[in-house]
Amino acid sequence: MVLMATVLLVIAVAFNAMSGGIFLSPENLYNIAQQTAVVGILATVMVLIIVARHIDLSIGSVLGFIGVLIATLMYSYNWSWPTAALAGLATAIAVAMYQGYLTAVIGVPSFVVTLGGLMSFRGAAFLVADGRTQPITNEFFLRLGGGYNGAIGVTASWVLGLLMCAALVWWKISQRRARQAYGVPTNAWWVDSLMTAVPLVIILAFVATMNAYQIPNKESAQGIPIPVLIWIAVALGVSFLVHRTRFGRYVFAMGGNPDAAALVGIPVRRVMLMLFALLAVLTTIAAIVSIARLNAGTNSLGTNMELLVIAATVIGGTALAGGSGSILGSVLGALIMQSIDSGMLLLDVPIGWRYVIIGQVLIAAVVFDVVYRKWTGELQ
Repeated sequence: MVLMATVLLVIAVAFNAMSGGIFLSPENLYNIAQQTAVVGILATVMVLIIVARHIDLSIGSVLGFIGVLIATLMYSYNWSWPTAALAGLATAIAVAMYQGYLTAVIGVPSFVVTLGGLMSFRGAAFLVADGRTQPITNEFFLRLGGGYNGAIGVTASWVLGLLMCAALVWWKISQRRARQAYGVPTNAWWVDSLMTAVPLVIILAFVATMNAYQIPNKESAQGIPIPVLIWIAVALGVSFLVHRTRFGRYVFAMGGNPDAAALVGIPVRRVMLMLFALLAVLTTIAAIVSIARLNAGTNSLGTNMELLVIAATVIGGTALAGGSGSILGSVLGALIMQSIDSGMLLLDVPIGWRYVIIGQVLIAAVVFDVVYRKWTGELQ
């Protein structure tokens, strides 16, 4: 994590120098945070999919299909947005159960199942609206995608930031006391204090940056964008599942050794179906944020999204062989991806070269992972 955070910092400083200070401006950082949200939401669950030794190549197409379906129900059939969202969620779960059944029960490799889904659901996205763009007009719904009114404001941002700081301090103190109570060795107090102070500074700096951005002709600054709040909530929720529930432990056990996991009584098939259901829920959330941000549902929504999500996950340190990965890593991976893309955009790098560079960054991340695991003895 420290290495990835250092890489992100180096990227930010380098692009800031090359762009004449534009990269680290509040406006650009606000846009990076907002633009990373959808990839970040999907990357949190892609971590678990890959940890469990599977992959989902259809995630972008399913996002497009669900997004267009929700937009069509709202625009063409005058459904309220909560009802349309629930219909989208039900459809996403049905898709996930179909793909999950083929993978977990029938035994078809997830690569093959989701590769077929990549093509099929891209076609379904076109068929739902007959290829027509479905505009979104509901003002409240549009806030979920960010934009002019899609942030919580300065005061609420500071309150939320301070609450997060208080929760972090309480968690660190509780963790230290619990270790002491059970006789587990603890770090020196100054080490724990430093390890607590660093994320506190990051949280407060993030809030200050979001509050520093003000859209021209608007009375007050934006504050934290709603898509970023959704991303934070998703990341915390999935982290809780990973670290505090049997489901999370089962997923990592299955990724470490599927046969051993089955032999010790872990319900492998059921856990995989639950994992695909979680994927459906987060894909629906990402689809809602996407169409709200674009103000419309289009059949091209989510194109190449699966590549960006997998890249962010792998750059974040998740091993493609399965068994290891972290939610925080996916957050950093998504930010690294978006920072590189944003920096190249500021420098007017042609889109062709942007794809080339991002692709090579992905390869470099995988090479580093393989070399590191061989060096540590994890890989023979």
